[in-house]
Amino acid sequence: MPLRWRLDALALLCAPSPQRPPDDLLGIPTLHVTKEEDTLLDIARTYDVGYVEIRAANPGIDPWLPGSDRTIKVPTQQILPNAPRHGIVINLAELRLYYFAGTGSEPRSFPIGIGGEGKETPVGHTEIARKAVHPIWVPNKSEHDEEPDLPAAIGPGPDNPMGEFALYLGWKGYAIHGTNKPYSIGRRDSHGCIRMYPEDIANLFKFVGPGTPGTVVDQQIKTGWSGGELYLEIHASQADADSLEATGAPATKEVTAAGAFVTAAAGIDRDRLDWGLVHLAEARRDGMPAQITWPRDNPPKSNTNDRPN
Repeated sequence: MPLRWRLDALALLCAPSPQRPPDDLLGIPTLHVTKEEDTLLDIARTYDVGYVEIRAANPGIDPWLPGSDRTIKVPTQQILPNAPRHGIVINLAELRLYYFAGTGSEPRSFPIGIGGEGKETPVGHTEIARKAVHPIWVPNKSEHDEEPDLPAAIGPGPDNPMGEFALYLGWKGYAIHGTNKPYSIGRRDSHGCIRMYPEDIANLFKFVGPGTPGTVVDQQIKTGWSGGELYLEIHASQADADSLEATGAPATKEVTAAGAFVTAAAGIDRDRLDWGLVHLAEARRDGMPAQITWPRDNPPKSNTNDRPN
């Protein structure tokens, strides 16, 4: 059983029973102590996370030479997106795909690569139109414009950028597929298609068939309940994600305002919000869920001064 599935199974066994079904939190956080030969790319693939994800969680760490005996935060926990929990859900802001098989089945989560600036993956509703083993890659016009020497088509094999499996979407020209460049997962590096690690697309391909619904959202801020407590997860903007990919640090120091999101999500429990933790998550934008409510049995005497204006 892959490591990520074991982690998710452990989370289900150890987590307290949620007071507000369904539970919105998936997985558990992980810490990895490096060996001298480790790179962040190796660690990311081992734990099934993407490149920008792991850099956002560990700003300033050299991706090629993190050093030995260094503790790396691995973002193996997510808040489920605010979208229909059926079929495939893709959240562009976190470069991650979720698969909901049906009632009673545990959701699965996979890192992805998506389109870059000017080649963005579209947002909206679609479905899986067809699937193919050993797909043939036909470069589009923009790809030919970038590389005029590209052939008209590339068949199966190590030179095919679609890898061994493809799930074609109802949107013409878009597909979820593998890659012959695994280091591109967790980056905005495609021409709009959704890339997955070879082992992940092979796994997803088994369960997804034509007609499976697909929803693509772009949610930088996510909130969710687990065990009666509210969690907040904030991802970097595209500009900051591009900077994280290139330099290991976001381009700006601006906080991401989440006050309206958390107040609406908290509802009748808004007096339990810990605004200090909210502001910390707003400043970090590290893509890792943070509990932002005080426990019911230990509410603060006063929590007014830290509220947003």
